[in-house]
Amino acid sequence: LLKSIEVECRDMNGKNQTSISEFLLLGLSSQPEQQNLLFWLFLCVYLVTVTGNLLIMLAIGLDTRLHSPMYFFLANLSFVDICFSSVTIPKMLVNHIIGSNSISYVECMMQMYFFITFVNMDGFLLVVMAYDRYMAICRPLHYTTVMRPGLCILLVAISWVITNLHALLHTLLMAQLSFCADNTIPHFFCDPYPVRKLSCSDTYISDLMVFTVGGVVFVTPFTCIAISYVFIFSNVMKIPSTQGMQKALSTCGSHLTVVSLFYGAIMGIYLRPSSSYSAVDTVATVIFTVVTPMLNPFIYSLRNQDMKVALRRLILTKAILQMS
Repeated sequence: LLKSIEVECRDMNGKNQTSISEFLLLGLSSQPEQQNLLFWLFLCVYLVTVTGNLLIMLAIGLDTRLHSPMYFFLANLSFVDICFSSVTIPKMLVNHIIGSNSISYVECMMQMYFFITFVNMDGFLLVVMAYDRYMAICRPLHYTTVMRPGLCILLVAISWVITNLHALLHTLLMAQLSFCADNTIPHFFCDPYPVRKLSCSDTYISDLMVFTVGGVVFVTPFTCIAISYVFIFSNVMKIPSTQGMQKALSTCGSHLTVVSLFYGAIMGIYLRPSSSYSAVDTVATVIFTVVTPMLNPFIYSLRNQDMKVALRRLILTKAILQMS
């Protein structure tokens, strides 16, 4: 099972080792029946994720009434969710169809790079969406002058730059590690933590960068979101009318739900040593890599009246075009 190229390397003790050329993804189950069930489940989830997020993007792009900063950020979040799911799920589905568990070393590094990029981008977009809600509720008179299209584009562009640099840093550090004997990953994709556990070289620098740079990139967005909502709720409590309070809270309900799902699964997985990675972490990883991108379109469409109207209009337009 262990395929390798005959390139000799040496570990810290000077013993001869063999550098591997591919990894084996063990998936989420070793039972054939469960594997078939997981295949169809993940396929359905992926199709729903892509379809739902595409509908969100089309509805926002085609309905001029949704051309506002909040929906601009939502369209970007839907795009990232499609990319996020496409990094991990298709490879799992293809491997199941061809009856193989292997992923090449290069593919694994690329999968890790894009995984880190998109998971961080999700967090950064949730931050700018929280800032948009803060401006709309706490600074309504300044909203149109501050949240200009140029600023919205700049916030998204800066987020892309930071997340790509962060992903590049961790991927380059991972590429410096040696993988000598065991190449089995107890997951359905190349998650950085279980992959790092397989290394036969010193991972001190890589672990240190995870705790420092990685910790800052994960914790900072969450902290900014929490601070934003402290100000939002303090201002909401000052609204005299109950109807006004409910309207203000309804504009934040969808965003808060997504934040809770995303950070509820991710906080505590990637802020501790890779040696403590367990099956529970695998389940939590599935939640924020597979489940959350699928639920986002439903959360925003079901809790937002404008989005409901736009989606209904989009679906009806397509139906009329097909009938004509």
